[in-house]
Amino acid sequence: MAKFKICGLRDLENTVLASNCGAEMLGFVFVSGVRREISLPAARKIMVDYRELVGSNAPALVGLFANQSVNFVNRVIDTCGLDYAQLCGDEPPEYWDKLNSDVIRQVKVPIGGGFEATNRKTNEEVEAVMGSGAIPILDRMEKGHLGGTGKSFNWKIAANIPAGSKFILAGGLTPSNVAEAISVANPWMVDVSTGVETEGEKDPYKIKSFSNAVRGTDNGFLT
Repeated sequence: MAKFKICGLRDLENTVLASNCGAEMLGFVFVSGVRREISLPAARKIMVDYRELVGSNAPALVGLFANQSVNFVNRVIDTCGLDYAQLCGDEPPEYWDKLNSDVIRQVKVPIGGGFEATNRKTNEEVEAVMGSGAIPILDRMEKGHLGGTGKSFNWKIAANIPAGSKFILAGGLTPSNVAEAISVANPWMVDVSTGVETEGEKDPYKIKSFSNAVRGTDNGFLT
């Protein structure tokens, strides 16, 4: 069964709900100026309260960053006790090595090019990310956006990643299409933000529906 990550969390209630619904990862956006940005003090309070409520078997905590200083990212990692830094900018592998957490690295899938060329480029990037010890997350390339657009790409591109590879599928996933996405792409994990929102805010009903849809699938992953 594929795992799932709920991203763009900004309040304790939905953080706890996502955990109770079986999310393996919870994402918080520390990129300045984006809609889902959360301040460091607010995130720290949520995470402290969350750990007190959920206990030691809590899902992994992920911070999203883009082209920010290593010092800032490490300060957030250490203050919040993050398990992963998800990098959405142009950070090279030398940057990843300086971080105090494991790394999830965004791979941007271009739209509009030929399938074969896009497939080859994406697979090369995924292989390079995994070869550097990070987890790739595939998301649609959208000019002027770092991710979180709510738009998908051709999942058949991800389907050509070698079976059993540890990668995350993102971009335009919803409770109604995630089962199909898992069936086509066979990811280790799926990631959702916009797809569990109503009018820009996390929707508890949609979080539960997304969880049910993912947990109703079986793509062969046992861990």
